[in-house]
Amino acid sequence: MNCKTEKKPKLKIKKNDMVIAITGKDKGKRGKVIKVATKTMRVLVEGINVAKKHVKPSQAFPQGGIVAVERPIHYSNVAIVDPKADMPTKVGYKILADGKKVRYARRSGEIIDNKAVE
Repeated sequence: MNCKTEKKPKLKIKKNDMVIAITGKDKGKRGKVIKVATKTMRVLVEGINVAKKHVKPSQAFPQGGIVAVERPIHYSNVAIVDPKADMPTKVGYKILADGKKVRYARRSGEIIDNKAVE
């Protein structure tokens, strides 16, 4: 498959969103999105998909040893937490009266984008 011609789905998850793992070893855990990688369609979430990594001694980490690091997880394995119902929800888009396009929780209708509410 050619990467340039293949259409990838738009990720509705953004940095600083609160998400919950819906599958995998960390199912049910919640965390904040640290980074979104659109090319690989993966998200890095604090506290989810934590792995142990062996680190050699360096100037930044002089003693070396085993460190716990978060690994990326596929975006389809997490869902945004509804701010009102505190449950996983799908994301929709709507246009406000002032013309701004915002994301909203389809479960409760609550607006997810914090900047649009201000």
